Amino acid sequence: MKMTAPRPESLIAIDREMARQHADALASFEQNREVAARAAASLKKTGRLLMLGMGGSHAVARAVEPYYRALGIDAVSLPVSEQLAAPLPIAGRTVFVTSQSGESVEVVRWFKETGGTADTFALTLEGSSFLGKAAPALVAAGGSELAFAATRSLTLTFALHLAILSALGADPQPALAVLSAPEMPDVSAALAALKTVRNVVTSGRSLQGVAEAIALGFTELSRRPCFSHEGGQLRHGPMEMLSPEIGAVLFRAKDPTAPLIAGMAGEILAAGAPVVIFDASGEAPVPGAVTVAVKPAAGMAAVFALLPAAQTLMVAFAAERVENAGTPVRSNKITRSE
Repeated sequence: MKMTAPRPESLIAIDREMARQHADALASFEQNREVAARAAASLKKTGRLLMLGMGGSHAVARAVEPYYRALGIDAVSLPVSEQLAAPLPIAGRTVFVTSQSGESVEVVRWFKETGGTADTFALTLEGSSFLGKAAPALVAAGGSELAFAATRSLTLTFALHLAILSALGADPQPALAVLSAPEMPDVSAALAALKTVRNVVTSGRSLQGVAEAIALGFTELSRRPCFSHEGGQLRHGPMEMLSPEIGAVLFRAKDPTAPLIAGMAGEILAAGAPVVIFDASGEAPVPGAVTVAVKPAAGMAAVFALLPAAQTLMVAFAAERVENAGTPVRSNKITRSE
């Protein structure tokens, strides 16, 4: 009789974080209305937004750029490390600095070198951290994320942005409805489709930031080179890598970019690579692809609808490949060296 290995504590820790992320996200939205209103007032004054973060924090910023732009804000995100090396001017911009721990070395250095500005705001999970004290802070509910790979922290950071976007005039109700009644689609067929692949590439259009966050999680947990290309960028050369050993994980929302995702999926399948589509478009499934579907959604609602299922897949993918998945061997939860 084949014995099933016990689930490692590192993955149990991720399970715990994911189990509470929706409730904590709703609380984060409600508890940060006052600072969110101040951040929104700053954006209305400056009309320009620079978002700085590292790792998953940067991926979240990449994901929300389009939603700020849709409200007339000139929004751009950069890794803090890039801002330190080749800085964009911060005068006349609202600056959001995000760090889950609030202690990332680049964040500490940026504040020490610049001092921040009157229009700088912090987004963090830890209000007592360096970042939480360095600027007016939106602080997520529930305290720091204890597991290594970002899951709950991503969802909570999105919720903090939802509070700001709501203060700017966006309707938060579709996203809040998803958080209040999350769907849990089965990912077993998606996991089976990726069974024999060596590497994964993720891609999206309007959901590209989500794709980047999930690629980071795939890499951190499975220790395989898994990476992300925006849909248009994937077409400009990187399609040459496709083979049955490369799995493609695509993200599709109910918006005008949905047909572009479908077209790309067909071409990837033609190269022999398996395709998984996390799909909130409401469109017909792409023949040959494994579709993980949720109710049709766009914008932040699509982010919250698809993120948990994609997190479940990345954890399961790693658990099949790494005995102690979720236990870092070359990294730390809080990066303190450059």
